[in-house]
Formats: sequence, C-alpha cells, structure tokens
Amino acid sequence: MQLTARNINFKINGKQILEDISYSFAESKRTGIIGSNGAGKSTLLKILCLLNKKFDGTVTIDGEDIRNINRSRLAQMIAILPQEREVPIDTTVRQLTSYGRFPHRRIFRSADIEEDRSAINWALKVTQLTDFADRQVATLSGGERQRAWLSMTLAQRPKILLLDEPTTYLDIKHQLEVMEIISEVNRLYGMTIIMVLHDLNHARIFTDDLIVMKNHSIFKSGEAKKILTIGLVREVFGVEADIFFNNKGDSVIQCLTLT
Repeated sequence: MQLTARNINFKINGKQILEDISYSFAESKRTGIIGSNGAGKSTLLKILCLLNKKFDGTVTIDGEDIRNINRSRLAQMIAILPQEREVPIDTTVRQLTSYGRFPHRRIFRSADIEEDRSAINWALKVTQLTDFADRQVATLSGGERQRAWLSMTLAQRPKILLLDEPTTYLDIKHQLEVMEIISEVNRLYGMTIIMVLHDLNHARIFTDDLIVMKNHSIFKSGEAKKILTIGLVREVFGVEADIFFNNKGDSVIQCLTLT
C-alpha cells in the first residue's frame, strides 16, 4: 500500500507545527524520521493515521483520502504505536496483544476466533513473547513491555506500521532487540515501517530511507546512509560529529561537541 502526504500544514493557536509537508513513503521499506525536538515529527506521525484530523492537505493510501476511509478499515491498513500509552494493571501480554484484533471485528457479527487466535500467536512469536503470554504487562521489564505493545500493533496485521520513538527509555540491549524485531517484520512480511527516531545510528543502520525535519518542514530526504552526513548533523542538530566504520562494516556516527 502506498502512503502519501501532500501539502500538509498544521497549526496550534496560530503557531506553525508543520509546513508544506509532501512525501510518498516507499512500500515495504523502513523510513525513519529524525529532527530536533519540536520539529513536528510526532505530529506528522499522528496525522498519517488520522489520530490528528485538524490539518490542511491530504493523506492518501493507494490514492484514497484517509478521511474518507471507515475507521475500522483504516485500522486494518495502518497501525500506530505512540509514545504515551497505558494499560490496566492486571492485563496480561496475551490480552494486550488481543486488543490489536478489535479493528477486524464487526458489529452484529461474531469474531473469527481462529483467525484472531492465529494473529495473536503470530504476533507473540514474532516479538519473542510466547513464553510471557500469561504474564501481567506490569510485571515485565521495560524491553519486554515495549515488545508487548509492539505485539499488539502487529496482531492488528496492518500493511503500514507507524512507530513513535520505539526505543525510548530502553537500555542498549533492549533497544537493539526492538530495532531488530522491527527490521525482521519488514524483511519477512514486507510491512511498510515509518518510525520517528532520536538515535542517529539507529536511523543510519535500521532504515532504508530517511526524512530529516527542521523548522517544521522536510529539510532533506533520501537514502539514510547517503544523506546522514557530518554536515547535516551540524546544520540540523548543532553538533559536531565524526563518522567511522565498526567491525561489521557499518558506518557509525559519534557526536563530539556542540557547534
């Protein structure tokens, strides 16, 4: 499915949050969105799935305006994992994952229990949580909890997955676990991934395409490893950086000092 934003503008109390955003997201690819705080990254993500409706411009899926798509049908196409989320304290991992099946249920028609069960078990397996299915989410570590939420969005079986800073508050090991699961889902199942990231090395290694935002607009876009340069880091983030190659041959950014 082709997700396209055209001439997106958004203001809050007269303050420009997004200005003239136009971009077509590559199908079955991983697109990262980076930029300084306040650039409008999370707002753009919410607009792309209609969590925020008060914008000018259009967002389309395969040419169809998402404002004209039934909410349940839209949720079968696109899912989002936002930064802020809560769950009742006694909710188990399996219960949380099952919430992702709500868009596939119809009023006055019984759920397809077998299809739901298959989707839930698949999501638990992909996120490596099968053995944690009966654990309460509140008892999990930060990394396990993040995977549980990811499991819920995957159970939704979307074609397009939006992630808002999926590794926030996680230690290095759990950050890598989450990023590798996301990349594996993209590689094996062709799911289009669009994610807001803060870690420049995650953006460089775990994305195919990159959108760089500055002053509420798209400053630059293109192949991540080509456009994420020392000069761009300096201009967008005000930081002096260096680039070197690790023992896997991946280029890595090291931020050194403020400009």
